Amino acid sequence: MKAHPRCEFFIYNGRVYFNDIPQMSGTFSPNVLSTSGSSGFISLYEYNIDKNHSKGNQFIAPFITKDSSGLSFKTVLTSSDGLNEWQFAEYGDTLYGRYPLSASITREYFDNPDLGEPLWDKDDSEFETYVDDEGDSVQTFGEFRYRHYWALKNKFRTYELLSPHFAVSSSFSSSGGGIGWNKDDQAASLISIPTIFFGSEISPGTVSLKMYYTGTLIGELQDIKRNGELIQVSGTYAQLNPNYADGSGSVAGVVMYNDGFIYLTGGWALNDEDVAFVYDSSDTDNPKWKYFGAGANDSINYTKTAASFSNIAFKLKFDGTTETQVLTMFAQAGKGEANYSNNPTYLKYGQDKLKHTSSYVYEENPDQLITNFVSSSYSNYSASFKRQVYISKVGVYDDKHNLIGIATLSNPILKKEDQDYTFKIRLDI
Repeated sequence: MKAHPRCEFFIYNGRVYFNDIPQMSGTFSPNVLSTSGSSGFISLYEYNIDKNHSKGNQFIAPFITKDSSGLSFKTVLTSSDGLNEWQFAEYGDTLYGRYPLSASITREYFDNPDLGEPLWDKDDSEFETYVDDEGDSVQTFGEFRYRHYWALKNKFRTYELLSPHFAVSSSFSSSGGGIGWNKDDQAASLISIPTIFFGSEISPGTVSLKMYYTGTLIGELQDIKRNGELIQVSGTYAQLNPNYADGSGSVAGVVMYNDGFIYLTGGWALNDEDVAFVYDSSDTDNPKWKYFGAGANDSINYTKTAASFSNIAFKLKFDGTTETQVLTMFAQAGKGEANYSNNPTYLKYGQDKLKHTSSYVYEENPDQLITNFVSSSYSNYSASFKRQVYISKVGVYDDKHNLIGIATLSNPILKKEDQDYTFKIRLDI
């Protein structure tokens, strides 16, 4: 069975709201589904709901004991001093995990994806430099600063079959835009969506990104071509302003359907307002697609930027794809079958249940009478006796006649001896 559940995220002022679910305060916790007070996520197992350790509500936690079996957590924790918790634990020590386990979308901003971390000279207390061929002093950079971008570069190439806009570098001319690009030098936002939200893939043609300013929609992106291109379908400010070449009809980013990543590079303005989108920075810029999702678990909110950041809101919507194996079974209650009930009230009250019992024999009374509950058209009168039962449950047995499941009917069904019924049972595996 294939289904397409709808997911919608609303991002405002450093908070994420999932499917319009508000933050619900509990008796002990600021958020009943979280110990951190955050919102906009799916809580796996929904453990430790409305608990506060400091107020006496002890958290439950998964645990294992280190022994010769070698069992360990899938992800091994590390202690504050950097030592591997499993490696340095003694045999017999108990190791604990943590609940709740939650998942939400995350946004990362790359100002210059190709840039590495600047190297610091401890002795001279300054950044390291070297002299190039022209005799100029150039700052030295080490490991790449944005490792997630570099991890995705090969993935971009696998999606090039869908659209040339996935290419890391290209001389392709987009409609209404400039000629060529190089993602290594483009400022961009990466939206990461955990698989628990979309299943096997994001359904093509269902992705929508909207940006609002003071509650007014200033632009929307959709994958109308179903090929991963996020095309602006509304918002005309860039087209009316001659200083901007892009606008509606232009590609502002791409979506990786199978992997749950949205990469946005659109650098044209959606209005002429100044907003601070960068953490701990006084620099401002017009709302642009490359800033989409600011505040989605990236430590950005109005206290870290200018107050105008509270004027911006974002909405991300898409359909996922889930595939569930379904087992269908048919249980047949034929004519003359299934005409006895194990309900104690099925037999007439006050009869002897036993005929004979001893150390060697146990014999039930074979002459017990069944209660006559056949409906009559007359008050206080019983119609002629007929075998009938109300079927309320259907047992599922394996090939060795072991009961492995019970299907319960929402309403019991009257079955008479001359009737036959077939019950259809569906089980999601």
